[in-house]
Amino acid sequence: MLEARLLTKRYDRFPAVESVSFQVRRGEVVGYLGPNGSGKSTTVKMLAGLLPPTSGAVFFDGEDVARDPIGFKRRLGYVPEEAHLYGHLSGEEYLKLVGRLRGIAEKTLARRIDALLSLFSLSRDRHASAASYSKGMRQKILISAALLHDPEVLLFDEPLSGLDVTSGLVFRHLLALLAARGKAVLYGSHVLPEVEKSCTSVVILHKGRVVANDSVTRLMDLMRSPSLEDVFTQLAVADDPVVTARGLVDAMSLA
Repeated sequence: MLEARLLTKRYDRFPAVESVSFQVRRGEVVGYLGPNGSGKSTTVKMLAGLLPPTSGAVFFDGEDVARDPIGFKRRLGYVPEEAHLYGHLSGEEYLKLVGRLRGIAEKTLARRIDALLSLFSLSRDRHASAASYSKGMRQKILISAALLHDPEVLLFDEPLSGLDVTSGLVFRHLLALLAARGKAVLYGSHVLPEVEKSCTSVVILHKGRVVANDSVTRLMDLMRSPSLEDVFTQLAVADDPVVTARGLVDAMSLA
């Protein structure tokens, strides 16, 4: 089980994330939601060990990951919000680099890379430089890198960015299969209909604080809402989206 305990991150006394606590159990996909600037990606970076918390801690299977950060990262797969790759490397070269850093045996690594590139329809582009890849292609490489070592816990931060509809459907089924294999999965996304279909529960962040942490169905019942999108709008959207949209259209015709 992955657990955030009172995670806090401050910048010059400004709290980007304030006392955030939640759990992601094995066999569970938890949605992590929040508007831009809510602290969602900051939280994920703290969970991944890329950003030290000001206070609070991350636990995995009851152990503080700060005691053995390298050991925890061996068990972790992470897809960041931005699809940054080494542009001079090909997709295959990047995956080989990641696999070797992970200590995967060469024959096993080659088989896994071949399978992942084929399943993501990237075999024909395996030797092309990452700088020539579309955003969706880079995203597929990052997802492949996260899966390469068969991790126990996976953090996905906006993994659908740049993916086409078919790849998005594949990813939805991938989440279900990862959970079925006993992985602990945190899924951060702005695509609320996909989160509603994929997640057993959700954590909603607003201005750095948790404003909801429950199953999707219970939240909709409690908020008397027909969808997760409506729950999110009530809890985490400050301005009425309809009013804002009308204002944008009106602004187009201002004299």
